[in-house]
Amino acid sequence: MTSPSRVLAILGLFDETRPVWHTDEVNATLGYTRATGYRYVKDLVEAGFLQKVSPGWYSLGARIIELDYQLRRSDPVLLAAVPVMERLVARSRLDCVLSAMFGLHVVDTYRASGDADLKLGYGRGRPRPLFLGAAPKVLLAHRPRAQLARIYESHGDDAARAGLGDSWDAFRTFLANVRKDGFYLSKGELEKAVGASGVPLLNADGDALAALTLVGAIDVLVDAGPEKLKRMLTRAADEIRDAMEVDGARRASSNRRGRAA
Repeated sequence: MTSPSRVLAILGLFDETRPVWHTDEVNATLGYTRATGYRYVKDLVEAGFLQKVSPGWYSLGARIIELDYQLRRSDPVLLAAVPVMERLVARSRLDCVLSAMFGLHVVDTYRASGDADLKLGYGRGRPRPLFLGAAPKVLLAHRPRAQLARIYESHGDDAARAGLGDSWDAFRTFLANVRKDGFYLSKGELEKAVGASGVPLLNADGDALAALTLVGAIDVLVDAGPEKLKRMLTRAADEIRDAMEVDGARRASSNRRGRAA
């Protein structure tokens, strides 16, 4: 790994099960020398990504909170998606969730609630299982073949247990069908009695920026029917993409005027 990757790998250690780490534990886990690990931790503290909670012990720092605030205020996907999601919730009376994928992590980035009684175990920022539910399958279906091959090589058993096939060919075929359908409906995969219907949010190049899902009690989703759910979600995804294109054109025009000045 390059030095930046080695530094960022430290941040990847912190999660709900281990929110506080000692520098010696960081070095032992990542294989860094004492001098290197201490230097990386010091750099992260100075940048605000880590904070010292007691001698030698560190937790995540306030800079991450600041970046989250900036993300909520400036992310083009969120800015375009939130108004559309709120309207979709008002029409469907279901929860609407936006999820993104980076590496092997799937996280929800926004949830618009349409059912006050619906309690979900996952929310903004909490990592989700890689193969369970509608959002991960929609996102995986739009990953490049080479990336999917690496994922299957390292997590094939998990994929099989989640019903995505017990071989590489079966896994690839399952996801190819999801991609062809442009839609997936899950029932109780992630949480009992809760289902989700999802479609990809695609950019102009056909890449999946996120998954847009309607989440609710399984019986409510079944009553709505897959065709209606897909139609509502596809229309919403188109609205979000159109809003992003308008915003992108506006920013490009503003930049051109700024350079001309």
